[in-house]
Amino acid sequence: MKKVFSFCNQKGGVGKTTTAINVAAALSEKGYKILMIDLDPQGNTTSGFGIEKGDDTKSIYEVLLSQAEWSDVIIKTSFKNIFVVPAQSSLAGAEIELVNEYGREFVLKNKMEQLASEFDLVFIDCPPSLGLLTINAMVSSDWLIVPLQCEYYALEGLSQLLATINLVKDRLNSNLDIFGVVMNLDDFRTNLTSQVIDEVRNYFDKKVFETVIPRSVRVSEAPSFGQPAVFYDRYNKGSLCYIKVAEEIVKRGKEYGIL
Repeated sequence: MKKVFSFCNQKGGVGKTTTAINVAAALSEKGYKILMIDLDPQGNTTSGFGIEKGDDTKSIYEVLLSQAEWSDVIIKTSFKNIFVVPAQSSLAGAEIELVNEYGREFVLKNKMEQLASEFDLVFIDCPPSLGLLTINAMVSSDWLIVPLQCEYYALEGLSQLLATINLVKDRLNSNLDIFGVVMNLDDFRTNLTSQVIDEVRNYFDKKVFETVIPRSVRVSEAPSFGQPAVFYDRYNKGSLCYIKVAEEIVKRGKEYGIL
């Protein structure tokens, strides 16, 4: 079953990690058992689920360098059906350490083949760059979910992201495809938001989810409490929209025969 999803955008501040965390949380409530792999050295997915990053915590870094097995690093969170492979700041050095590795783009994929098939979905939160870690995530994934901010600069970086996706698809992973595009951090007080959404929909057509995520103070607060927003404040407008995106993912997944 095609069940590995990467949340990917080389531009920072587009709500990538927030989207990954809250979509996972909403899907877990629907009974899906989810493994979150934090591939971002900032470790925001790790802390976003209330996991403290200590010096002795084994992480995805050790897995990539063959210093640990999956069973050593997978953490069962306090939230039902959600498991996390944490990231530490040491992960930033992985790109340098892997650069001379034979088949360096396939390191994570090869490790993923050793991963138990007990999870319904595997989500990878990529770093905000198009470096070796992100390439590894794309090579390991069946699908990409692309969070885009509703602003002009989001469109500027889109061509570079699409070029990288096509390159990976052509040379490294022919099965890779975009599952969906999430429009994030909208501000409908400006005409620009509507213009950006229209332009993205014209380009990606039905790949764009119908639900647009609004800016929300409560969603921004949630990580500091170590909780996804859909658990921290379920009835906040942002949380409700993430729940709707999760419902769209389930619907689309069933249409594709993968859920």
